[in-house]
Amino acid sequence: MAPHPVVQAIIDLSAGAIGGTACVLSGQPLDTAKVKMQTFPSLYRGFVHCFSSTYKQVGLRGLYQGTSPALMANIAENSVLFMSYGFCQEVVRTMAGLGTEAPLSDMQKACAGSVASIFSSLVLCPTELVKCRLQAMYEMEASGKIAKGQNTVWSVVKSVMKQNGPTGFFTGLTTTIAREVPGYFCFFGAYELCRTTFADNMKCSKDDIGVAPIVFSGGFGGACLWLVVYPFDCVKSRIQVMSMIGRQEGFFKTMMTIMRTEGVRALYSGLTPTMLRTFPANGALFLGYEASRKFMMKQFDS
Repeated sequence: MAPHPVVQAIIDLSAGAIGGTACVLSGQPLDTAKVKMQTFPSLYRGFVHCFSSTYKQVGLRGLYQGTSPALMANIAENSVLFMSYGFCQEVVRTMAGLGTEAPLSDMQKACAGSVASIFSSLVLCPTELVKCRLQAMYEMEASGKIAKGQNTVWSVVKSVMKQNGPTGFFTGLTTTIAREVPGYFCFFGAYELCRTTFADNMKCSKDDIGVAPIVFSGGFGGACLWLVVYPFDCVKSRIQVMSMIGRQEGFFKTMMTIMRTEGVRALYSGLTPTMLRTFPANGALFLGYEASRKFMMKQFDS
């Protein structure tokens, strides 16, 4: 028996939260390196230099800087994302004239994921802004752009409220949505396509392909997302961090400034740790989501 729509939404939200937690815990140090390289590309020769420099300067704690807001960001984003994903699948079914239980194609699921990302962006942007600022705090202090002693979640929150008020937490929202919509089309599309390929080769349903194929499918989806939207993410990180010291230009002006003064290559600073992170982090995300959702849905089987 299918659960009530409200119960289904709670299941999707809970499973998304579990997946988001697994994603952060498995990939935070690499995400920290990514943000540092995006914001200060001239300071680091590459991923290894950034990673080792951070460890020497601040220790292991520096690589996990921003973990608390990152957990909040991922739990909030993935809870809303997967709950909205379930709703958006129903909308796609209705628009396609399909029944409630009718399976969707991989392309239709990609479209549902793309629309769902708009809703998740609204909860992601404020927490990701705090996370990015914390991750780049050492470089901002070392360069003299800000005073020392602002390296806690609470100090960043107070600073945003003092400078811009509540709307300051949505700095970079346009860029976040511009990144998420095409990114999650690729994310869910590649994930479902990969799962379908495994299921066809293994002669089983997509829900029974096992742990390793799910982890690989999640990693493949994440890799496709980042390859498509990475320049957008770089601009978003730059806007959110540099707005600490005054008004920051919008998405297009920031992108053009980076391209004119630093070259196109600067838009891909930090891509290496991002691609290294995507398989363990997104594999853990989907494994946590699928396993917990399957467990909860079993409670409603007749």
